[in-house]
Amino acid sequence: MSRKKSNGGLRFQPAGGNRTAQVPVGKKQRLQIERLAGDGRGIAFLEGRTWFVSGALGGEDVEARVLGARGKIVDARLERVFQASAERREAPCKHYQRCGGCNLQHLPHADQLALKQRLLAEQLQRVAGLQPQAWAAPLSGPEFGYRRRARVAVRWDPKARQLEVGFRAEASQDIIAIDDCAVLVQPLQTLLRHLPTVLRSLDKPQALGHVELFSGTAEALLLRHVAPLPAEDLARLDAFCREAGAQLWLQGEGEPAPVDAAGKLGFALEPWGLELAWRPGDFVQVNAQVNTLMIQQALAWLAPQAHERVLDLFCGLGNFALPLARAAREVVAVEGVQAMVERAATNARDNDVHNARFFQADLSQPLVGAGWVAEGFSAVLLDPPRDGAYEVVQGIHRLGAKRLVYVSCNPATLARDAQVLAGQGYRLKRAGILDMFPQTAHVEAMALFEAD
Repeated sequence: MSRKKSNGGLRFQPAGGNRTAQVPVGKKQRLQIERLAGDGRGIAFLEGRTWFVSGALGGEDVEARVLGARGKIVDARLERVFQASAERREAPCKHYQRCGGCNLQHLPHADQLALKQRLLAEQLQRVAGLQPQAWAAPLSGPEFGYRRRARVAVRWDPKARQLEVGFRAEASQDIIAIDDCAVLVQPLQTLLRHLPTVLRSLDKPQALGHVELFSGTAEALLLRHVAPLPAEDLARLDAFCREAGAQLWLQGEGEPAPVDAAGKLGFALEPWGLELAWRPGDFVQVNAQVNTLMIQQALAWLAPQAHERVLDLFCGLGNFALPLARAAREVVAVEGVQAMVERAATNARDNDVHNARFFQADLSQPLVGAGWVAEGFSAVLLDPPRDGAYEVVQGIHRLGAKRLVYVSCNPATLARDAQVLAGQGYRLKRAGILDMFPQTAHVEAMALFEAD
C-alpha cells in the first residue's frame, strides 16, 4: 500500500536554521573600496560581507570578480575601475593581471613603502601597545631586477599534449605562460626567456616536476623530476645550461645534486669579504642588495664590541653570524636543522672565521640546558621564520643581553614577541621595514630592543 504525502509540501530547514547563500565564483560586483588590508588587497563592505579585492586601492569605485567565498568573507579580483585612486599607476608588467607573483605593481614604489611602514606600526601598536622611540628609514634597493631566486611551475597537459611553463595564477593552479619577469635579476631573465623552448623539446616532458633558478657567485638551474630522465633529455638540458653559463642541478627522490660535481655555488657578502656556499633547497634571502643593507643595519644597531660574546639564533648558513664574527670576540650561532648547522660551520671554516661556533637546537622550545646558554651574552640577534620566536624569547633576559636585534618576516609575530620582550624590561628603541620584496605586500622588518 502506498503512502500519501501529508506535509502539504512542507520544506524542512537544515539544523542550525537559515543559511546565508554563498556568493558564486565568477560573479561580478560593483564595490567601494575603503582601505587596504595587510596583504595589499582592497577592503570593501557590502550586505554584511567583507570583500578582499586584489588589485584595488583605497577610495576606488571598482567592479570585482569573485574568486571564492567562505562565510561572510569574499575573495575577489579587480576587473574594472570606475573611479581610480590618485595613487594608481599602470602596472609595468604585461602579465600583471593574471600572474600571482606580484600584487602591488599598480601602486608606486614610494607608496608601497609607506603602506608597509603603516602595517608594521599598526601591528606593533595593536598587538603589543608599542611604538619605537625612533623610526628608521626603509631599507630599499631597486624596485625591479632584484630577485636572485625563482621557482618556475611546469606541468604536462596530457589532453593537449603540451608542456605548460610559467608562474602560478593568483588563487589558482593555472600556469601563466611567462618568458620574461621584470623582478628577476638580469641573468635569470635570460635563462627564463629560453627555458620553455628547451623544456618543450624534451622527449619525456611528463617526467618534469618544477624548475628553480638561482643567481649568485654563479647561475644555476635545478630541475626536479618525478621519473628518470632519458639520456637524450639530460644531454639537451646540459647543453642548454652550458651555453647559458649556468650549472645544472637535478633532484629526483634524494637531495639536489649538481651534474658537474666540481661546480661551486654560493653568494657573496662583499663588505665583509665573505663568500657563503649555498645549495638548492637552502634558505637564502632573494634580494642581495637589501640583504647587504640589512646586515649592515643589524650590525650598526647591535654594535658588537671586540670583547663581547654575541648569540645568533636561527642562523641558517651564517648570513649574520659570519659578519658578526668580524666585530665580536665570539659568536655562538644556533639553527634547528643539523644539515644547516654543518653548512654554516663549513662556511665559517672556508672563510677563515674561527671565532664562530655553531650548534643545533630546537628553537621552538625555550633556551635551557645547553652549555652555550649558561655562559651568557652581551647581545642577541634573532632572524626567525614566519612563526616567530615566541618560546625562545620567553626567558631571553636570563642570558644577560642588554641589546637585542629582531629581524622579522612577519610583523604580526614580531609584535607578539615584542610584547613578551617588553614584559622582561626590554624597550623598543628603533624599528623599520626592510623592502625585501618590492611589488608585493610582504613586509619584513627589524627592531632594536635594549634592556632597562
